[in-house]
Amino acid sequence: MTNTPIGPPGPDTPVYVISVAAELTGLHPQTLRTYDRLGLVSPDRAGGGGRRYTMRDIELLRQVARLTAEGLGLEGVRRVLGLENELAALREEVAALREQLAAANAAMATTPNLPVRASTSHQIAVWRRRSP
Repeated sequence: MTNTPIGPPGPDTPVYVISVAAELTGLHPQTLRTYDRLGLVSPDRAGGGGRRYTMRDIELLRQVARLTAEGLGLEGVRRVLGLENELAALREEVAALREQLAAANAAMATTPNLPVRASTSHQIAVWRRRSP
């Protein structure tokens, strides 16, 4: 048997039981159960059915606590979280599109005299002239 050092758990590793999650977030365990029931957070389940929270869940619970402390109701919190998730997805999409555009620009730079026409489907069409 080898002694492999074990590092800290990753942000998506479900290791925190509800009492530890409550202590880390400053929330009551019953509040965590309510948030789970409402779908604001979805912790993993252990074999016996107990909740296991990840560090990402802990951060999300802290965010929910901040938003409710600022006066938002739980439906408002749900909406804010949904919009933030949508924004993150759109940012990823924009980054991917920028990479595609850079690759297309690089390809065009290596092939001179190609007329280009952009289509409405967000794709690039490259037209080649046929030799006479």
